[in-house]
Amino acid sequence: MSMEPGSITYPLGALSRIEAETFGEPGRRTFRLVLQSGRATSHVWLEKEQLFQLGAGLKEAVDRQTDSDREKDSSPTAPSWAGDETLIEFKARVLSGRQDEDTNSFYLQAQGDGDEQSGEEAPSVSFWITVDQASVLADESLRICAAGRPPCFLCGLPIDPNGHVCPRANGHAVFETG
Repeated sequence: MSMEPGSITYPLGALSRIEAETFGEPGRRTFRLVLQSGRATSHVWLEKEQLFQLGAGLKEAVDRQTDSDREKDSSPTAPSWAGDETLIEFKARVLSGRQDEDTNSFYLQAQGDGDEQSGEEAPSVSFWITVDQASVLADESLRICAAGRPPCFLCGLPIDPNGHVCPRANGHAVFETG
């Protein structure tokens, strides 16, 4: 799903900072992206799977670049946020993005949920990041996602710190971490 450029609530332009963060204990963590452009800061809350897919997609795109692509300057053409100081915070429903070969950078969008009953428009941000920012974000996102609960070797479901009753073992075996 792609959004029309005119439907973006906050076009942030080129970011000066993008960072993936997580809070809480494995099994109860929350995830977000921190975006900074000009005097605007945005906290885009994500599901773990969204963060993982973003990291994996960016890593694949960066790794697919040729040596000559890597040597090219990565310079988004959109200027940074020139508006007033603002904090934008929402939970992302949809993330989308593309690589722009002309500027050797990435254009990403995040859209939240609006409230149909009140007529509230869904919040959204768009932003540009360099190849270096994309590479760092990809590694950081994948590291954060991998630091969660380990998967069960039989069923693939996460093992909680207090154990895991595996459905593939019909509940007859309890596996523990550590």
